[in-house]
Amino acid sequence: MEFISGEGRHQTIMLPDRVEDYVDDNNAVRVIDAYINSLNLFELGFAKPAPNDNGRPMYDPRDLLKLYVYGYLNRVRSSRRLETESKRNLEAIWLLGKLSPDHKTIARFRHDNGKALKNVFRDFAKLCVRLDLYGKELAAIDGSKFKAVNSRARNWTEQQLKDKVAGIEEKMAAYLAELDIRDEDENAGSGEKSAVEIANIVTELSESKGRYQGYVDELERTGEKQKSLTDSDSRLMPSNGKMDVCYNVQTAVDAKNKLIIDFEVTNQGNDKNFITPMAAAVQEMLGTEQIAVVTDAGYESIQDILASMGSGVEVHVAGTDFDVCVPTEEGEQTEIRWHHQGRCIHVAERNIALCPMGNVLYPAFHTKRKGGLAVYHNYGACKQCACKCTADKRGRFKYQVPMAKSSFSKTYNDKDLVVKQIRIKPDKEKVKQRKSIVEHPFGTIKRGMDCGYCLTKGLKNVLGEFSLAFLAYNIKRAINILGIGKLIESMA
Repeated sequence: MEFISGEGRHQTIMLPDRVEDYVDDNNAVRVIDAYINSLNLFELGFAKPAPNDNGRPMYDPRDLLKLYVYGYLNRVRSSRRLETESKRNLEAIWLLGKLSPDHKTIARFRHDNGKALKNVFRDFAKLCVRLDLYGKELAAIDGSKFKAVNSRARNWTEQQLKDKVAGIEEKMAAYLAELDIRDEDENAGSGEKSAVEIANIVTELSESKGRYQGYVDELERTGEKQKSLTDSDSRLMPSNGKMDVCYNVQTAVDAKNKLIIDFEVTNQGNDKNFITPMAAAVQEMLGTEQIAVVTDAGYESIQDILASMGSGVEVHVAGTDFDVCVPTEEGEQTEIRWHHQGRCIHVAERNIALCPMGNVLYPAFHTKRKGGLAVYHNYGACKQCACKCTADKRGRFKYQVPMAKSSFSKTYNDKDLVVKQIRIKPDKEKVKQRKSIVEHPFGTIKRGMDCGYCLTKGLKNVLGEFSLAFLAYNIKRAINILGIGKLIESMA
């Protein structure tokens, strides 16, 4: 008995006669090929959807898009590695028809088409809507941090920059003082720096000071709190129990098949105030006005929750359980109105106050020594409020009102005003489903697809990068749910 033998390398034909025979009918690359061939690149906004009239011929954007989607499905994201795969991988050879673009062309395509790639993701999501792959009943919203192309050493806060400038000034002062007391003729063997060397050091320090002072001036001018030198859009934020320079990627995932509905790339360090925009994107994508969304406790914001509820979204935020009074017009009990000429409303029967943003202010103390004034406040609500009604540095503000028979001095005297009390309490069963819904895509993308970090710089480019990652994820899920044959038929 002999071992199984391979074919001789010097025979005339070793591989199949046709490139078409390289992949079978049940291969995922056929889905990539069929879907991308069906796209209208003009409508999606690609940079060069048509060939040039003259000059050297260019690569078809469809071929480059196919290569990228194939790469993200198979843990290959680098443009150099994609170039290599296009020469040796039979599936990639079949997909591109034996084309092999160089890595600069591949990288330039992703760089120039960030928004168009997001449109492709949304186009495939709409295809999944037509195929009834979304349940349209419950969606989970969550954010995850992805390491940016910027080290911590290349990220500075405003105070760190000011300290750096001050340290440089101290060094310059020390060197200048030494230069003043030094004679021109020095002992070369003494080991001390010469006057020329000190002058060069002072010049270098001066240039360094000017550079860092420029960063400080830029932060003051733009109102930003951090300066990242490698990737200017990335920010230092908590990630996996430590601080790192990252991007915060927000996703909305449908509960039925764990398909991603929409996403957004941000550089905000926390998840505050993202429920409303993400829920609005979910409603638009799914074409529904009523849907329930569930989030973790990091999204707790009274204004954000109420704004989403006013748009027909049923919000469930883990760990929340409180009452909020919302001023509404009589006959329009569902309309949420925030400001009433910036005045505080007193609800005498409950001994509470209602601030202009709709937050309940509770009685803190009152004293006769201050003319019978009572102080009403809610530190937790004020800390996360965007109104900033007070100049207090801690964000805490108080309403001082006289404990008189005529209620508050800042009472809003509108006879038609009705204060509606809303109970915000999450559904425990929906909260339990949150992790199994939204953590599934993040786990698959970060571990299974090796997309736990960024390869590109800048919000626009990172948006295109994750558009490819989330598109590849949704394609993989659709294949697992429907099968390759049925999915291709639906595209036709």
